[in-house]
Amino acid sequence: MTIEEQINFFRKGTSEIIGEDDLRVKLESGKKLRVKLGADPTAPDIHLGHTVVLRKLKAFQDRGHTAIFLIGDFTGMIGDPTGRNITRPRLSRREVLENAETYKQQIFKILDPKKTEVYFNSDWFNPMDTEISKKFETKAFNTSDFIKLASHATVQQILERKDFADRLKSQKPIALHELLYPLIQGYDSVALKADVELGGTDQKFNLLMGRDLQREYGQEPQVVITMPLLVGTDGIKKMSKSSNNYIGINEPPHQMFRKIMEIPDELIWDYFELVTDLKVDEIKGLKQQLNEGTSILELKKELAKIITLDFNPNANIEEITNTFVDETMKTRKIVGQSTQKNVRARSTTIANLLIESGLVKSLKELKNRSDAKIFFNNEKIENSLVKDHTINILEDSVYKLQFGSKAFDLKGTKIEIQHRDVQSGAVKSFGYDQENQILEIKFETGKAYEYFNVPPKVVEDLEKFIPLEKGLGGYCNKNINNVFSHLEIKE
Repeated sequence: MTIEEQINFFRKGTSEIIGEDDLRVKLESGKKLRVKLGADPTAPDIHLGHTVVLRKLKAFQDRGHTAIFLIGDFTGMIGDPTGRNITRPRLSRREVLENAETYKQQIFKILDPKKTEVYFNSDWFNPMDTEISKKFETKAFNTSDFIKLASHATVQQILERKDFADRLKSQKPIALHELLYPLIQGYDSVALKADVELGGTDQKFNLLMGRDLQREYGQEPQVVITMPLLVGTDGIKKMSKSSNNYIGINEPPHQMFRKIMEIPDELIWDYFELVTDLKVDEIKGLKQQLNEGTSILELKKELAKIITLDFNPNANIEEITNTFVDETMKTRKIVGQSTQKNVRARSTTIANLLIESGLVKSLKELKNRSDAKIFFNNEKIENSLVKDHTINILEDSVYKLQFGSKAFDLKGTKIEIQHRDVQSGAVKSFGYDQENQILEIKFETGKAYEYFNVPPKVVEDLEKFIPLEKGLGGYCNKNINNVFSHLEIKE
């Protein structure tokens, strides 16, 4: 491969490459790059979301570079504050080491164990192995070392991090050890002399801290490559065990196959790109098959087979496939076919109906998927007209709406939601219809919005936050407005 071909190869599926020119220079030098991926063993299982960055590490490994998997046993006892609105509970040393052992076993379902260097960051923060200490020219960190490390960043710089800024705004406490986390993680890159570091988009602040610290310690700054966060099986939140929307790589093959078949249709292309080794042209070929009439169900089967066999190479995949089809036929839970959903009986537009039904999340998504065919009651609607195409949804009448390969039978329903007044500087009142999972929020600005497919747990969390009074507007913006599809309510 030429240098440009290699960069294009490594670029597949990435969100951002920070220091791409640096990467080009490093590749042109011909040296084996030290490519680092770190993970705190805060839970015993690795899921498909973790494998997105593991596959990128494997891509570098396959090109002859050194794959470094760093187990953050030291940082794991602090707790990564990324994406947290409260302080993460600290794990004991025993819990961290038990989880770390399972990580070592699971990563080699993707990485070549003979070509992978595995380290713990306690090797330099609390070194017991003198050979490793000598290799990295490290000694046990003492108070003086931590003060020196802390001198390389300012409080303002750390507090600019969105997680911390949001917590300050909502007057939620930030523990001092959490402020140290980015510095400690960043120093790992110094200790390992990393040329490239990989991570999810939510880790960007920490990865850049490593790049900055390498400069401060006289090293060439690492290239930072961020990968998208894989959306979980609910189609809304990033995959995580706490959201119960994950697919563990150690799950039984039939269970893994079933979970993949039940992901929302619109996610299959992200999964093909991020969780398989298919090339860009191969994925384009599958999209062409869809355009030529292949059903979304068949493509999901192909996706489920690829991923299941990746982690269970000895599985009888045909038997698993046939069993799944038999079970879904019996329960009438056929993936990729239409299901009935209640929508409000009112005058609306096709565009708003697509959002209310959950077929698209926003007008932006609708615009980005301009190639998707739209049908209303079997009549084709031109994409350019959906924002202006007005229809009257009548109570108890049923309408068929199709977007791409996904369809709903929509039943017009009278939905009235009682509101609860809120003493807040931003929110005036809110109401929730649990049966239809519709949340309404009226703001002091005079605007009101309805949010769709909102689970009861989200509303429970909102109700718990209300007594705090301050920061409710920011909380709604982060946890509701930026997460769920919604429409403005016009009085």
